[in-house]
Amino acid sequence: MFDEITPVETIANFHCIQNVSIDSHALRSGFMDQVTLAPNNAALVIGERSYSYGEIDHVVRRWAACLIAAAGGRPRRVAVFAYRSEVSYLGVLATLYAGAAFVPLNRKFPIERTRAMLEQADVDAIIVDRDSLPQLHDVLRGLDHTPAILLPDTDQASLARNFNVMLYDRHDLATAIPLAELPTVAADDLAYLLFTSGSTGAPNGVPITNGNVRAFLGINRQRYKLTATDRVSQTFDQTFDLSVFDLFVAWDAGACVYAMQPIELLAPFKFLEKNGITVWFSVPSVASLLIKRGALKPGSMPTLRWSLFCGEGLPQSIAEDWQRAAPQSIIENLYGPTELTIACAVYRWNPKTSPAQCVNDLVPIGEVYDGLERMIVDESLSPVAAGEIGELCVAGAQTSTGYWNNKPRTEQRFFAHSTADGRRRWFHRTGDLVAESTGDLVYLGRRDTQVKVGGNRIELGEIEGVLRRSGSLEAIALPWPCEKQPEYIVAIVSGASNLASLDASVRQLLPNYMVPRAIHVISDMPLNANAKIDRKALRGWLTELLQSDQVGMTG
Repeated sequence: MFDEITPVETIANFHCIQNVSIDSHALRSGFMDQVTLAPNNAALVIGERSYSYGEIDHVVRRWAACLIAAAGGRPRRVAVFAYRSEVSYLGVLATLYAGAAFVPLNRKFPIERTRAMLEQADVDAIIVDRDSLPQLHDVLRGLDHTPAILLPDTDQASLARNFNVMLYDRHDLATAIPLAELPTVAADDLAYLLFTSGSTGAPNGVPITNGNVRAFLGINRQRYKLTATDRVSQTFDQTFDLSVFDLFVAWDAGACVYAMQPIELLAPFKFLEKNGITVWFSVPSVASLLIKRGALKPGSMPTLRWSLFCGEGLPQSIAEDWQRAAPQSIIENLYGPTELTIACAVYRWNPKTSPAQCVNDLVPIGEVYDGLERMIVDESLSPVAAGEIGELCVAGAQTSTGYWNNKPRTEQRFFAHSTADGRRRWFHRTGDLVAESTGDLVYLGRRDTQVKVGGNRIELGEIEGVLRRSGSLEAIALPWPCEKQPEYIVAIVSGASNLASLDASVRQLLPNYMVPRAIHVISDMPLNANAKIDRKALRGWLTELLQSDQVGMTG
């Protein structure tokens, strides 16, 4: 795309455009620093195409100028409707350059969900890549306000219909005058609005400010000390906030981000070796899939020096297998919900001492970052005694203000609390059950996965841990036949070679009321858009299985 529209003679001089002081509290500031310091260094690689910091800066200043023109001034929010493409990554930067918050959208999502996000976000403009364009008419249909449209890799003449809105195509964006002076950004201005799943079926918007993200980046820059020589994997869809780590931790350090397509995650070893990747970050399910296929061989990832996992519990067996495959790598388990800005706690794996610290076969989540404050509380929000199980709540610079235009939900999941030193802090209720053990927090499952069967309290995470330790690679325990008032527990496992042995082991390790009534085997766990195991899809799969009277289980 850029080969056609970037004036060759300007590439070496992109840094000369910098005629405005960079706001240190703006998410964009780290990238802009590198434009000044090392404009010709690679910032992003997609496929065989490499993009330098200076080249990207030149392009996104043109796009930012069009965003400001389209909004008649500084835009508030801009949707980026693109998937793992130049447009998806540069669209985020263009939005930040324009002083707006980006709203990532994903063409892999149902159109109705994407439309619901747009309705809630009320964006001033939408940036769309070529492959997402066929969905755009349906996505915009019925909106009260149709935003301006930017098509960086599409000619307007190629459109089948007229959108009847302000529209900038590839030619318009390529010939726009680059934005020389960027709007000033305050720490409490939004950096992005990201939507998570909601209990009512409608997505919940989580607004994250520039100050929230800069606090997160400050901690992680010091912890990982990336340099311009690092090469960082980008495994996450941009609708998953962990992608913000990949991009901005790398760009703050002048490192290069290597975008991976989903098919490359199935066998990443050639990709890692070819590109000399030094930093890996993914959900544990990606590693689990490699193990099940027998692909994670000892010494198969020699270039890695950091291996990071987040998004779901990290099983001990995965940490052990990954360490053998990447012997030069330090493995860390990160933890944190979207509401606490990407991650708020971390644990470093030690092959010698960590196995003894695992609980329910899961690696600890460690301790919350310096500068954040945590409480472990009971159902009445009173702190529990040391070592007891409770819900983790966190306050500090990374804590979101609440949910987007959703006061009832905010009141459910956030609360103000006066700490011992008299300060009034704003806490987020994570919904995750934890306990402190040997100085680290251990994750014990979701509060909402704690169920009662026959009057007995059951934590589904404990059952899942026993199933994994007893011979299955992945395990999900489901209350059945309904979630709110279940009659018993069923389990779905993958990677189990001997079902009878698995069942016998579980019966030896769990009390009778916790033993799954049935264990069902599935070849591959369904994953949601963020590559986490999709419990809802598993429930649907099991319902169909039982209705068809197939067996494949133990009783």
